[in-house]
Amino acid sequence: SNIARKQGLLGLEPLAEREEDPFVKRGLQLVVDGGEPENIRAILEVELDVREHADTRAAKVFEGMGIYAPTLGIIGAVLGLMAVMQNLADPSKLGTGIAAAFTATVYGIGLANLFFLPVAGKLKGIVAEQTQMRELVIEGVVSIVLGENPRAIESKLNGFLH
Repeated sequence: SNIARKQGLLGLEPLAEREEDPFVKRGLQLVVDGGEPENIRAILEVELDVREHADTRAAKVFEGMGIYAPTLGIIGAVLGLMAVMQNLADPSKLGTGIAAAFTATVYGIGLANLFFLPVAGKLKGIVAEQTQMRELVIEGVVSIVLGENPRAIESKLNGFLH
């Protein structure tokens, strides 16, 4: 905002060219191109919503796997117990069926609670954090276009970081 205030909005063009984050780069480019604040906000919010939706779908895949893994473990347990029932007459074969039943249950519950659900939670947290930072970018870019005071912009954007 300091550069825009001193050099005008076109002074942001070198920053836009050097920016690595595609979302920030797009926002700065919209500013440099002379977009209206409402249009810039609308364009960036659509991009934000689409990205958030796509990223959330990835987290939901792991969440679904975490929900169904215990069920698959129970199915494995039932199959193991069926093997036990078929061999009730031969006690030497009972151990492998019981071991398979317990192993399937442990794997199903373990994968769900130690891998799939924690990964889903972590991904959701990352998506929420990225969404918050992109909302901050939208507010900052629109504030620059509106010509707000740099210190006022800083105060406004600090609210996103707490």
